[in-house]
Amino acid sequence: MSGLEAHLRVRRDDGFVLDMSLSLDHGETVALLGPNGAGKSTAVSALAGLVPLDEGEIVLGGRTLDSQDVFVRPDLRRIGVVFQDYLLFPHLTAAENVAFGVRDRKRRREAAITWLARVGLADLADHMPGSLSGGQAQRVALARALASAPELLLLDEPLAALDVRTRLAMRRVLSEHLRAFPGPRLLITHDPTEAFTLADRILVLEAGSLTQVGTADDIRLRPRTRYVAELAGSNLFVGVADEGSVDVGGHVLQIADRFIAGPVTVTVRPSAVTVHLVRPAGSPRNVWETVVDLLEPIGDRVRLLTGAPLPLTVEITAESAVALGLGPGVPVWVAVKATEVEVEEG
Repeated sequence: MSGLEAHLRVRRDDGFVLDMSLSLDHGETVALLGPNGAGKSTAVSALAGLVPLDEGEIVLGGRTLDSQDVFVRPDLRRIGVVFQDYLLFPHLTAAENVAFGVRDRKRRREAAITWLARVGLADLADHMPGSLSGGQAQRVALARALASAPELLLLDEPLAALDVRTRLAMRRVLSEHLRAFPGPRLLITHDPTEAFTLADRILVLEAGSLTQVGTADDIRLRPRTRYVAELAGSNLFVGVADEGSVDVGGHVLQIADRFIAGPVTVTVRPSAVTVHLVRPAGSPRNVWETVVDLLEPIGDRVRLLTGAPLPLTVEITAESAVALGLGPGVPVWVAVKATEVEVEEG
């Protein structure tokens, strides 16, 4: 049985147009990653049947759900949805919320308790949503979506409403349940960490169109737009190459390929940049003096943003940052080997 094949074209009243295609296999988790206003929620609404397509089609498991000639109501689509705000019924208990998704009327209570047990909440079956924590409410919403025996699982920013500590714990829980669900799963998020850690494949949506598709490594190491580069922490520049150098906005970088010429896209990984308090000796062919504009701890590493003449995102160990006494305003030298400057034509 096939998974999901869809071409979504939706024109909103405000003039925004969503135009994208996606294909999900069974057992695959795909993340739809993009900034606010990119069209992610419109895509969810179209797939769930809350918004009809203007053009295109949605085919799930070989069955057409939406096209020029067909429109299947949301309640008949066999799609489980976990919304950002969970949308639990406030007047129903946790078990009653989950039972709402069970199709077999005779065993709704039994099935609801079983699903709550699977997400670790059997002891809260008779609690009202108002008494649940954010993480507990998220698990109830997930159990409700799974209890409907869906063919497709949609998760619309499922961790966005949680605090940082709860989000980390729930990411692990969500990962376990995604792996256990046999059908295709679409995770909608603006958080690259969620996309990189939970998804097998990532679709980047910007201004209603897909701008990049690939694995987490594809996105991190070969970003194709400035938005993607900023998400991945990479440094992306557009320039002109000529005889082993690239002019990127007035700053010249030396590259390893002396034969590439003309318009190019340049990527420099944050970990490929070294930071020094004095001009470094040795082999790097790209060395210049700058200043630390921003310093941000990320686990056991530190992310720096440097200033002119070429602003860079740099990642070094926290130990190195302390040893160098780095902080905003500190003058530094940065160095990048020519072989670490990745260049693509076009």
